[in-house]
Amino acid sequence: MAIHVHSKVNGQPVEFLCEPDASALEVLRETLGLTGSKEGCNSGDCGSCSVLLDGALVCACLVLGAELEGRELISIEGIAPAGGLHPIQQKLLEHNAMQCGICIPGIVVAAKALLDHNPDPDETTVRFALAGNLCRCTGYDKIIRAVLDAAATMRTGAEVSA
Repeated sequence: MAIHVHSKVNGQPVEFLCEPDASALEVLRETLGLTGSKEGCNSGDCGSCSVLLDGALVCACLVLGAELEGRELISIEGIAPAGGLHPIQQKLLEHNAMQCGICIPGIVVAAKALLDHNPDPDETTVRFALAGNLCRCTGYDKIIRAVLDAAATMRTGAEVSA
């Protein structure tokens, strides 16, 4: 029997029906049509489906859709300002830190979670914060440099180009 859920996703109130065993990732992708969060492992090991749930970084594949009742979820689609890029996204582009794109949505969300709580991290802190996000393509160094650069941009309030 489907469960009726009222939630807020990317700042917008939503309501949906989901099966009791449907994950938040399935709800995002299949029910709400938000396909930015990727399914990499479906066991919480890769970080590709990372989202912010009530401000906390979680893997959407490990949260039941029914658990979204009354809660606020921010997916990759809710990170950037309308018509632009978040500084983290812009710096990933500038640093050529993306290749296949499977891990990047989760990395952006994890980096945002870090910078929301620590606007001036050092390299070790960034590496630790992103340790739950696996990338098979980049080798991580460009990603780490991009996040550090985004943090500096965000601290100074400098504009990034869209």
